[in-house]
Amino acid sequence: MIRPVPLDRARAALRDALLRHVPADVAEENDLKEILALVEREPACFSRSTFVPGHVTGSAFIICRSTGKVLLHHHRRLNAWLQLGGHDDGELDARATALREGREESGLPDLALLTPDILDVDVHPIPAGKGEPPHRHHDVRYALVTEHPEAIQRDAGESLALAWFMLEDAAEKMNEPGARRALARLARLI
Repeated sequence: MIRPVPLDRARAALRDALLRHVPADVAEENDLKEILALVEREPACFSRSTFVPGHVTGSAFIICRSTGKVLLHHHRRLNAWLQLGGHDDGELDARATALREGREESGLPDLALLTPDILDVDVHPIPAGKGEPPHRHHDVRYALVTEHPEAIQRDAGESLALAWFMLEDAAEKMNEPGARRALARLARLI
């Protein structure tokens, strides 16, 4: 049996937030358990160079308060419509990562948390690329809000396109159970 290692402040904060999160279904419950195990056992869980079993990422479902639309980007490397987000750059905080990545990838300077709580968790495979082996992202997802949707600016290095979608259209574009679950939760928050 693998034993947990003593938690530093950042890992303890994430563990506590994860323990407060209530999974919506069995799939999310299993992903939550997997992320908790990673956080409790891997001191470098936030490092993008931790490939086994993977690393924590932070992502953002950005909603426009006035229209109720969600912002997605057509991810350049994965060639798929996704929420914005990515790797920890030293924050050691998935929520701070989601905010930073959301701002960087959308150009929206006014992003704020819709709620401080975790919106959703999802563990998914990432194919090999950019000198990295295939690995898993242990994604902690947050709901963010903007008052200025017209201010979006695409980061050409990350995205082929940025677009606002009604929630049901976003669910179709993303076509993935974890995204559908997160979007359904987002709908209940707005």
